[in-house]
Amino acid sequence: MAEKNKRDIGKEGEDIAAKYLTEKGFEIVERNFYYSNHGEIDIVANHNNQLVFIEVKSRLNLEYGEPEYAITPKKIKQIKKIAELYLFDKEIEEVDCRFDVVAVLLEDKSNPKITHYENAFM
Repeated sequence: MAEKNKRDIGKEGEDIAAKYLTEKGFEIVERNFYYSNHGEIDIVANHNNQLVFIEVKSRLNLEYGEPEYAITPKKIKQIKKIAELYLFDKEIEEVDCRFDVVAVLLEDKSNPKITHYENAFM
């Protein structure tokens, strides 16, 4: 079987995260919102009257540490910028927003480990 590439692992993790969030009562508004050359936000959702920008990090194992440790200050800055562009692009004003992180560890395919950090950063 061919080794999975990062894009496949990321997509699998995002699918698992979206299902998990939906089961927790999140309404998925958009997935993979891409803003020209600035990057993308994995999941945008509504939850408890807030617009939630969700970064999903996935790993097959812990060889390089927990998935959430891949979220650097530079990545946080990028996510915030894309969130601003999302609000601008969709002409959304006066909405409470927050940033969540969902870490997905795919070591056990039948039972992935999901860790959800609400309000992960400001």
